[in-house]
Amino acid sequence: MAQVRARAPGKIILSGEHAVVHGSTAIAAAIDLHTHVSFRLDPSLPPGDEESAVDLELKDMALKFSWPSSKLREVLDDAVADPSNPASCSLERIKSISALVEEPIIPEAMIWLSSGVSAFLHLYTSIHGYKRGKVVVTSDLPLGSGLGSSSSFCVSLAGALLSLTDAVSFDKSQTGWFKLTKAELELVNKWAFEGEKIIHGKPSGIDNTISTFGSMIQFKSGELIQIKSSAPLRMLITNTKVGRNTKVLVAGVSGRSSRHLVAMSSVFTAVDCISKELLTILESPAADDISVTAREEKIEELLEMNQGLLQCMGVSHSSIETVLQTTLKYKLTSKLTGAGGGGCVLTLLPTCILLILPIISFSSLFVIGNLISCLLFIVKFT
Repeated sequence: MAQVRARAPGKIILSGEHAVVHGSTAIAAAIDLHTHVSFRLDPSLPPGDEESAVDLELKDMALKFSWPSSKLREVLDDAVADPSNPASCSLERIKSISALVEEPIIPEAMIWLSSGVSAFLHLYTSIHGYKRGKVVVTSDLPLGSGLGSSSSFCVSLAGALLSLTDAVSFDKSQTGWFKLTKAELELVNKWAFEGEKIIHGKPSGIDNTISTFGSMIQFKSGELIQIKSSAPLRMLITNTKVGRNTKVLVAGVSGRSSRHLVAMSSVFTAVDCISKELLTILESPAADDISVTAREEKIEELLEMNQGLLQCMGVSHSSIETVLQTTLKYKLTSKLTGAGGGGCVLTLLPTCILLILPIISFSSLFVIGNLISCLLFIVKFT
């Protein structure tokens, strides 16, 4: 019996959400909140043994699922698992998996979990076939909030599953966290993207990519470039606690684009320009306090313009607007992050505010949190 643990971070998108699906540039950064996956594999029992099963435990939700290996083989046929070849889930296979997911009891209030459970079954059986195993999942990330909880789940799951195959090689006698090679990370990312497609339909790939490679990235049409920021950028993240369906929101933007092709094309082009200008600013050094202030003012303007374009796409929400108006009272600039329709909002915290916080305490920031009733945390990344 072998056991492994894996984790992958969540993310924020500074610029380019939704437009990235339509070919625009996006800027994203990983945050220090993770999904954790523990995977125990016991191949000693043959898949036909009546005790052999594939188990999934979503610990935070107190949910457990179990599928007999013989049942999985019967429903999904006996195709050979191939860890080194990320396989898309065909329409016929997703129908079969959906039938397997419907059999366990998922509370009606959590029915949205079914797509994530389906992604789990596809990745597990594609990588390990019907071998006996158990996966336990916990997460620091609020679900459905725009912080990449689904991609973090898919990346950590793919990483854990692949770590007990020949596709990933490291000294298993050692303890502690290991970093995979670039080629291995690319394999993890490809598998995670297949899981994301089951959950979200037609994702851009930015979420699983930033969750896999971390740091800060520029992402366009599936290609990523690592970004080296010249100075810290500090963001306040507020969770509106309004749930939303990413697949529906992405489809809504695509529908609006098809109805107003020229206008929406101009919107996506504008977002692309904002992301590229933001990238230039992030990578440009600031020599003194005056240039730091000027740099942050430009970033604020770009975030404000990006939010306006997201409103044009129809993905804002009254809860998001409440956060925007509340932070504006403190002369702070905010924008939604992720799919929108609720979820989380980013607020840039200028250096000048942070310098006086030790004197005035954090009371002003907590006022923002109390008004929205959902202050999360402050993120610093470079």
